[in-house]
Amino acid sequence: MGEYLLRCVSDGSVQPNHSLSCPHDNSLLRADYRAQQIVPKSLPGIWRFLDWLPVNEPLAGTEGGPVTYKSRGLARELGLESLFISFNGFWPEKGAALPTGSFKDLEAAPTIQMLRERGDCPTLVVASAGNTARAFAHVSILTQQPLLLIVPEKALSRMWTVLPEDKRGGADQLDQLDQFNQLKLIAVRGDYYDAIVVAEKVQSLPGNVAEGGARNIARRDGMGTVMLDCALSLKELPKHYFQAVGSGTGGISAWEAALRLIRDGRFGSILPRLHLAQNIPNAPIFYAWMGREPEAPKSDMFDDVLFNRKPPYAIPGGVKDALQETNGEVYGVTDRQAKEAKRLFEESEEIDILNAPAVAVAALEQAVKLGKVLPKDTVLLNITGGGVARMKEMHSLHQLKPQIVVSQWQEAAEFLEAKI
Repeated sequence: MGEYLLRCVSDGSVQPNHSLSCPHDNSLLRADYRAQQIVPKSLPGIWRFLDWLPVNEPLAGTEGGPVTYKSRGLARELGLESLFISFNGFWPEKGAALPTGSFKDLEAAPTIQMLRERGDCPTLVVASAGNTARAFAHVSILTQQPLLLIVPEKALSRMWTVLPEDKRGGADQLDQLDQFNQLKLIAVRGDYYDAIVVAEKVQSLPGNVAEGGARNIARRDGMGTVMLDCALSLKELPKHYFQAVGSGTGGISAWEAALRLIRDGRFGSILPRLHLAQNIPNAPIFYAWMGREPEAPKSDMFDDVLFNRKPPYAIPGGVKDALQETNGEVYGVTDRQAKEAKRLFEESEEIDILNAPAVAVAALEQAVKLGKVLPKDTVLLNITGGGVARMKEMHSLHQLKPQIVVSQWQEAAEFLEAKI
């Protein structure tokens, strides 16, 4: 079990285990695990790393995890000798079995398990641009955990699920499951930030609890298993880590996992260099890191899940700290570059990927051309979602429907209070 103390990043002070923020500043909290070295368990997926997850036991039915493999096709195209890919999606031939095709599954399972172990079973409120909500919906259906999802209206196409075997019975059964039993879905006219605003208001209603976003250690440490799986596969930390980010929480997670691995003492003493990528012009982390005024965002972009207007950038323990401590880089990737990178990856690795990881592939291309990554460097590329086309070949995807579409948080609150 992951025994830990919950400490403020800023001063190391210990806080109650279910806290989401430090009481005296805006610092992130971080789990200080009792286990100084990681000893993999004989358990599937992320639960191999149970000692470094903030839960007591695995959540049955959530056996997926990251899969690390050495690239041949993309590595050959880019001239890299030691390119490793963490594939976080659905690819049976590689053993990848994340049920919603995104590494958000790595966040959902430990977050809901930590909440279940709390014992009082409140409704978890989650704001999402689509992929996170899909992952949490899957675990909610699996466990009957009460869940309120709030997503931008334009993200509804991403709101699908593959039902667990014991709950399959067609679309009618799914409609029965999500019509105000344990799963509620509200769509917001606006973008991801508008969904966050609505969520922040309704989570204060009786019986609700905030999921916490980047402040939730279960989410971050679940994503951190990508770095753990890589280090155990390679027997060392990679020199470079590439990922496309919206809030940047995945980059923070990789940094924190690497810090624990260095403390472990068996995987090297140098932090991997973080290379984070965003889809310009909707790229607040890129512009902040470059010290430039942000360009006006556009409504249609290659992947809108990467746009978070207020990421946890400058707070203690946030994205800026992670980049500074790892001598990191942030890349701005155009729609055209991302589309070309998606084609290159899919043709060279022979698996489909989501749009977001294509932005990371484009950043890796930039880094190689600029000499920031050398041919012999060990590189970990996080493919944060893929295999959905394969999933569609093997399973039926069931669309989730919103109970209401709102413009303001008051509409959502009135709707929920009426149902209560």
